Amino acid sequence: MTTDVIKLLPDSVANQIAAGEVIQRPASVIKELVENAVDAGATSISIIIKDGGRTLIQVIDNGCGMSPTDARMAFERHATSKISQASDLFSLHTMGFRGEALPSIAAVAQIDMRTMRKGDTVGSRLLISESQFESQEPASCVPGTNLMVKNIFFHMPARRKFLKKDSIELGHIMREFEKLALVNTNIDFTLVHNDVTLHQFMASSFKERIGSLFGKNAEQQLASINTETSLVKISGFIAMPRYAKRRGANQFFFVNGRNMRHPLFHKAVLKCYEQLISADSQPSYFINFEVEPESIDVNIHPQKHEIKFEHEQAIFQILTAAIKETLGKTQAAGALDFDADEIPDIPLFDPSSQATTPAEDFEAGFNPFSAEKEDYGSTLRQSRVVSSTVPRDWNKLYEDFERRKSDSFEELRGSSLNLEGNQKEDFESDPTDALFSETEPANNSGSCIQIALRYIASPSQSGLMLVSQHRAHLRVLYDRFYANLQSGNMSSQQLIFPEDLDLSPAQGAVLSANSDKLSQAGFAIEHVAESHWSITAVPAMLHKVSPGEALLGILESLEEESDNDAFLSAMALSLAKVGAISAGTVLSNAEMDSLLADLFRCDSPDYTPDGKLIISVLDSDELLRRFEGV
Repeated sequence: MTTDVIKLLPDSVANQIAAGEVIQRPASVIKELVENAVDAGATSISIIIKDGGRTLIQVIDNGCGMSPTDARMAFERHATSKISQASDLFSLHTMGFRGEALPSIAAVAQIDMRTMRKGDTVGSRLLISESQFESQEPASCVPGTNLMVKNIFFHMPARRKFLKKDSIELGHIMREFEKLALVNTNIDFTLVHNDVTLHQFMASSFKERIGSLFGKNAEQQLASINTETSLVKISGFIAMPRYAKRRGANQFFFVNGRNMRHPLFHKAVLKCYEQLISADSQPSYFINFEVEPESIDVNIHPQKHEIKFEHEQAIFQILTAAIKETLGKTQAAGALDFDADEIPDIPLFDPSSQATTPAEDFEAGFNPFSAEKEDYGSTLRQSRVVSSTVPRDWNKLYEDFERRKSDSFEELRGSSLNLEGNQKEDFESDPTDALFSETEPANNSGSCIQIALRYIASPSQSGLMLVSQHRAHLRVLYDRFYANLQSGNMSSQQLIFPEDLDLSPAQGAVLSANSDKLSQAGFAIEHVAESHWSITAVPAMLHKVSPGEALLGILESLEEESDNDAFLSAMALSLAKVGAISAGTVLSNAEMDSLLADLFRCDSPDYTPDGKLIISVLDSDELLRRFEGV
């Protein structure tokens, strides 16, 4: 007879399991605490962090506060004041509703909370450690809540070990702060890290908050969208097409005051820009949706990032129409900015002044096709006299045209492609074949041929070898960059004209924390203003690409790397992605041979550093199968 094996887990263990889904890193703690403060009616929220949130996360608000009993109940699982029955899930007007955030945080950290309701004379202080209540006592405090989360994951070495370095965790906190500040523009926000105030915002309009976070330049690049139907009200801003970015686009969706991700709506935005921006660019957007609470489901993701809409396809069409309307109004001449410095001087209207009729200056008898010289007066003699010496030898004229065209082609003959990204063309036959052919030029007379301007085909012992030219060059450059970074031999190229760059708070935090390593890699970057940076030098091997694009790519790759080797690898990969030749680049025979030779000198020529296939071989058996029966 076996004993029963199913047992009820202790609350502390259950809380830790729940915390694994809700609390992933310090940024998750800040999100939950700030949303609680918003639900409490706060008009001012201060966030204080130390060591990237590893040592301390403190959120202070001036909301309604809690009674001693409510303060104690708030840390019980599934205890909430926001819903009381299942049907309330479909009429939510608050950020939180599950009653899981505070007990999950208490399960992975030490809690010190002081809270008092408005009108009370004394508040309450609670101390909690690893889900265990240590004490609760009266305390003197101001109305609202002051909650400190100390030493996150202090009793879970494995989880604490996987926290990234402080600069990376700070970057995640900054991105979460951006979302919270954008969606709650009616609230004052302060963010302090290691006793340094990073942001301090007063309540403002949505557009002013965007400018405060991402710089005044970002604010000036936006055009507003606004439409209202029986299903949804859509408002916000989209960037004009000429300001689309290859990297670092700011893209935010909000629904009923909640941040969200929605791939279908993102696709709707990109669809509107298809014919206006290049395929590798992304537009910035800040779009609010207001719908009836019962028409959405926010309870499908542990962190409530993904939201299901009842009328998804209809809203897709409404969003598309609203964006196209705005782009149609602003694309031709750009949005009007009445605060611009260069405003045209418009004279004041004077009702007493007399309007004058413009003078007419024309000659009714003028014939521009007349071959004879006629005198129409001294004032028109120089501009309206048709010379009788117009050349009539049309064959001679076209001979001269053909000669000059041939000379132009001779200047291009023999030019080649610099594999660092400078595209040229090698015309080995009639130059017009290369210029006007709808496919690649007929310059593949050697052992290699170029297919669809993307792949290099070359015979091999086992069959036919196909190589992705972009990925092959990326592999070659990565090995070269990584070796130079490890040895410290990255030379720097000074820019004649520095490139200015506006970075988000999260990107600025990552850049500041890694400035020394970026300097060792060959970058020279100066901090000009709060969100404004200036690039004065780049690695010499990248002198033919955009410094801003290169730096943004590196910052994106470095956000998740902590140890030095991973850091160098991520930086080398970012530099290689920027410098590698792209699909659509014409290669000469010599260039293809050189690229393949460099590729096969690499230690791992088959795959890129991020695991993508470079070489595919059609063996003899496969070729026989394809032609069987022909």
